[in-house]
Amino acid sequence: MALHRLSLRLRQTVTHVRSLHTSTCGQQHEAVAVESEPEPFSVFRTHENDPACHSQKHIGQYYTVPPAHIRTLFPQGLPWRYQQQVKTFNEACMMVRQPALEVMSYLKKTDSSKPSLRYVFYGLKGSGKTMSLCHTVHYCYTQGWLVLHIPDAHRWVKNCKELLPSSYNTSRFDQPLQATEWLRNFRTTNQHFLSKIKTTKRYVWTKREFTEEGSLLGELVDQGINRAKSGSDVVGAVMKELRQQSGQPGSDFRLAVAVDGVNALWGRSTIMKEDKSAADPEELTLVYNLRKLMRSDLVGGAIITALSQTGALYKSKSDYLPQELLGEKGFDNMDPFIPVSVPDYSEKEFESCYLYYMDRQWLQHPQSRTQEGKKELIFLSNRNPWMFEKICGHL
Repeated sequence: MALHRLSLRLRQTVTHVRSLHTSTCGQQHEAVAVESEPEPFSVFRTHENDPACHSQKHIGQYYTVPPAHIRTLFPQGLPWRYQQQVKTFNEACMMVRQPALEVMSYLKKTDSSKPSLRYVFYGLKGSGKTMSLCHTVHYCYTQGWLVLHIPDAHRWVKNCKELLPSSYNTSRFDQPLQATEWLRNFRTTNQHFLSKIKTTKRYVWTKREFTEEGSLLGELVDQGINRAKSGSDVVGAVMKELRQQSGQPGSDFRLAVAVDGVNALWGRSTIMKEDKSAADPEELTLVYNLRKLMRSDLVGGAIITALSQTGALYKSKSDYLPQELLGEKGFDNMDPFIPVSVPDYSEKEFESCYLYYMDRQWLQHPQSRTQEGKKELIFLSNRNPWMFEKICGHL
């Protein structure tokens, strides 16, 4: 309540004035001496938009993700409700939270010559696991990492519109539509790497189509996009090349493998084969190759994942712990990993989110802007980010 009164009072009297010299992570960069319009002061927003500079003092504050980064890094990697919020608010803001800061602090100290560590965000439904993953992925992107992002692994084990026998291995099945879609997004995010990295072997797709050794990785990706039938095998080849070259002498990239809904890789699928039996995830070419990429001997990067209750097939809605959602097989394959708990909003984070919704005019009902109304919102949402946003959508 005191924070709310303070923010309202300061907003009327204080403005933020930009200096001619701005500081970025302790480094001074001289700016062009031009006049800039004063920006309103807000206790729930930070002007530090570089994830590498975020620290404990920024917890609970929102930072703005540049539109160019949204288009390039997250062509389809953001939750649907958040995408709608971005359109409504006309800006993309993420809250700085402790789970993402924890993983980023580990990444800053990672020795790229050693096997990559695996991180698993877990928590109750709607607690913000996906947004913590996206914040961490944004950090990797701004630091020049090559980002291999799987926005929703559950989509690879259900609702497959086209399932074809693999031409490379008859015991597996290809998903050309999902493979082509992923390759397009991968090309959008890592365009500058595709013109530098070269293949280490020759790949034969048909009697007339092949990719020679020493070809640019971009040519390999284009092959999968232009020839959907070979898309799944191209995804496997891309993952194989990155796995082999990451962390090797002469390699000029660090690899960030980010998988949301990682528990789907060891769950059950709803994809039916011709004999009407369900396909095992291991029989799917995309899942098989992603599992290989995520092995503990990957060097020169990090494997950042998040568990998901949404789409977790044949699991109880109350399950949220790693051993519950991953199952015995998945837990054994992911072990060892660093579990990172994502809790519901703290009092400070809820207050910040509440003020942000007020600022964006997301809360229209007069009662929602009173102290009694705010207490009711806390009671109804229990400070769960997803539930709070859902409730506010009707106000």
